[in-house]
Amino acid sequence: MNNSKPVVVSKKLLLPFILVTSLFALWGFANAVTDPMVQAFKKVLELSNSQAAWVQMAFYGGYFCMALPAAMFMRKYSYKVGILIGLALYATGALLFYPAAQTENFMFFCIGLYILTFGLAFLETAANPYILAMGAKETATQRLNLAQAFNPVGLIGGLLVAQHFVLKNLQSDDVVDFSVLDEASKIAIKTSDLMVIRNPYVILGLLLIGVFVLFLVSKMPQSKDEGGMPKIKDTFITLGKNKKYVLGVLAQIFYVGAQIMCWTYIYQYAEALAIDSVTAGTYQLIAFILFIVGRAIGTYLLRFVSSGKLLMYFAVCSLLLSLGTILIQGVLGLYCLVGISFFMSLMFPTIYGIALRDLTEEQSKVGSAGLVMAIVGGALMPKLQGIIIDLGGNGVADTQIIGVSEVNFSFILPLLCFFYIAWYGLSVKRRFET
Repeated sequence: MNNSKPVVVSKKLLLPFILVTSLFALWGFANAVTDPMVQAFKKVLELSNSQAAWVQMAFYGGYFCMALPAAMFMRKYSYKVGILIGLALYATGALLFYPAAQTENFMFFCIGLYILTFGLAFLETAANPYILAMGAKETATQRLNLAQAFNPVGLIGGLLVAQHFVLKNLQSDDVVDFSVLDEASKIAIKTSDLMVIRNPYVILGLLLIGVFVLFLVSKMPQSKDEGGMPKIKDTFITLGKNKKYVLGVLAQIFYVGAQIMCWTYIYQYAEALAIDSVTAGTYQLIAFILFIVGRAIGTYLLRFVSSGKLLMYFAVCSLLLSLGTILIQGVLGLYCLVGISFFMSLMFPTIYGIALRDLTEEQSKVGSAGLVMAIVGGALMPKLQGIIIDLGGNGVADTQIIGVSEVNFSFILPLLCFFYIAWYGLSVKRRFET
């Protein structure tokens, strides 16, 4: 009986594991509630697709800017202190939506999101390696997949809030052509709608203050090798020579970019089919449910299939569904887009676990920052996809590219991302797994 695989989470670490796992749902909520805001801001403030993509630029750009400083901070202090700072910044950014709505300034909202994601960068830089360290190395990737399974719970919560408390209450969504309204009507609708957008973030900020207090009074296990740390320069050199890690960071950039494109532009894809935003939100909800189911099945399959091989299989399936999203013009193409979420589900924690596997605690702290910085893919690629969609004008199906509408063609970007991830999975399987 003793030769069985080590337990995923020991009873001794169960409470800290549950507390840290709750953070995965919290940043999932922020991700999901923000995606529909691209469409909301576009409508309310009369923005083009590429201008509205500044929401994602601000949101995911904050990760890129703060991940490394967060890792440097946690080299000196504990994971718990890093989590507390993350929660404080997250709450501050969310509460900034109140003055942003008062000023009705789009860039003020973007600044709020930027600071909010400073907090998320701290949380992800701390939580992911912390979960990996809470037990045996053999079960680390499985443990992270288990913790990450709670991320889509937050995603669903965020989407339901966005759908029922934001999108359904936007007055601008009932206006066919905003430009024909007189100035007084425009101002009244704009003021009302920005208050609607503000509310979930302000409530979230107040909730986060409560979570901050909960972590403050809870005892958390300390990092194993706090004490004699190597020089940061040596750690960077070691990581730079680790091919599995470097290629993993690149895979993570492509994965996050693909995920955000497939979730953000589901609304534009639906718009091209004359489907309204609320109904499009239902399709996104189905995508999130498939994401949960896929992650549960993927976590189970990792007991029998190596992580590199399973990553490759899931990436190939995502690639094929991306092809369907591009080539099939109609609701079947939308089904393909929704179906991608099932196979994307495994990717983030699996790439994370593969890239940090066999690293020391110190290397994992710094290495984690590189993988969190890779979330910048979610800032850059949706912006590029927005530019492609805008090729024919501010609509989503103004022109044709290789025989399909520009919104269909724009999903060539996720397709290329999945191609690289499939190659990375194959490479890991051949070179690092027996």
